[in-house]
Amino acid sequence: MKTETTIQGLSASLQTARAARKVIGFVATMGNLHEGHLNLVREARRLCDVVVVSIFVNPTQFGPNEDFDNYPRTLEQDSHLLAEVECDILFAPSVEQMYGTQPRLTTIHVEKITEDLCGLQRPGHFDGVALVVTKLLNIVQPTYAFFGEKDYQQLAVIKQFVQDLSIPVDVIGVPITRAGDGLALSSRNGYLTVEQRKIAPIIYQLLQTSSARLKEGATLDMVLRDIRQSLTEAGFVVDYVEARAVNLSHVESFEQDVVLFVAAKLGNTRLIDNLVVKYSKLIG
Repeated sequence: MKTETTIQGLSASLQTARAARKVIGFVATMGNLHEGHLNLVREARRLCDVVVVSIFVNPTQFGPNEDFDNYPRTLEQDSHLLAEVECDILFAPSVEQMYGTQPRLTTIHVEKITEDLCGLQRPGHFDGVALVVTKLLNIVQPTYAFFGEKDYQQLAVIKQFVQDLSIPVDVIGVPITRAGDGLALSSRNGYLTVEQRKIAPIIYQLLQTSSARLKEGATLDMVLRDIRQSLTEAGFVVDYVEARAVNLSHVESFEQDVVLFVAAKLGNTRLIDNLVVKYSKLIG
């Protein structure tokens, strides 16, 4: 596996693959890799001739009171993990390499689908995501780019601006990777204390129970209220518990496929999860 730290170096490393019209797969990460990231790389490896993974902790997607400075940076360990899953090129640029030293005057803003859920709780977050992912896609110029469905709203945002800006890449969503007890894998899970880690899987348990209840005839309002109450009783501070259509439009009732969304803090750690609930007409 080659490691490149400059845009010029990465372009040189990809020159032969591009000339031979190889299929290039790309996975964008902020490092501190876990099995969820590695599954993205495995999917890229399965579908592509050349796999590029970026590790870049992007300052523009962190708010002023968020954990940019403390975000885990584990490049050496990450390099070993990527080599084991047959990544071809690791792109690990500096902030200066990605953003330069001059004032940045360009932003990318996706309307509507960024205005609630995590967008409401983290103003400016998705603008930062859109900017860095656009830059990375321009730099790597992959055939396919792979993103996890745990960040469902982020995936929708990326698909939207890729379409709107005519970026020539196919964006592929990869299902959530979970621990044995159901907790969605996240780099931020490492912030949880031992006791909090025992409590955290309740989120997924509630999503599963709620899915079953909806299919049995419970209303969306009732299910969402009960998730919020159960999380609060378990010690979470709830940011939101919401339901949306699969395209993130608002829904009032369970008469189509819906996505249940949860964002909640356990101590200082913010956890997110979601579950798609398939609709089938109730027979009574």
